[in-house]
Amino acid sequence: MRFSPLAIALSLTLATVSSTVHGQRSDDDIDPQSIALVEAGRAALAEGDNERAANLVETGLAVDPRNRDGFIALAEIAEARGLPGLAIRYYREALTIDPNDLAALEGQGQVLVRRGAVERAQRNLTRIEALCETQCEEATTLAAAIEAGPPAAQMAAQQNSAPVPDAEENVTPQ
Repeated sequence: MRFSPLAIALSLTLATVSSTVHGQRSDDDIDPQSIALVEAGRAALAEGDNERAANLVETGLAVDPRNRDGFIALAEIAEARGLPGLAIRYYREALTIDPNDLAALEGQGQVLVRRGAVERAQRNLTRIEALCETQCEEATTLAAAIEAGPPAAQMAAQQNSAPVPDAEENVTPQ
């Protein structure tokens, strides 16, 4: 009798913990329909149909939002559309699901380099090198992109972007 409340509390705790563990899906449990939709989206992207590709991949993510390859595909579509900020966001979503995803780290690093954020891209490279036990393709590719540096147009735009004075500063006192 003395241990009944303790036994009840312990059994409730174990039941709660075991149900949350069973509620999480591993990467192996991604819905096959989601995988097929993302693959169809990648095929549409390869054909140059960005709109159809985005629709297919978004549908795949609606079927299974844990499909991090879907977020990587959306990032690639955003890059094809010329939207690097959105691409970085989608890579971040993929990294939220799996912080050690080499493809997402490399892709995000590539976009960061093109935007001129070489220092942040270098952090991604350091992380990739820590995850790879030997030299891996993602590290080699990102290192080459960092070595090449951002596009010249991007660097010129950053250097020419002087702070715009406030409207009040342009008013001469009378």
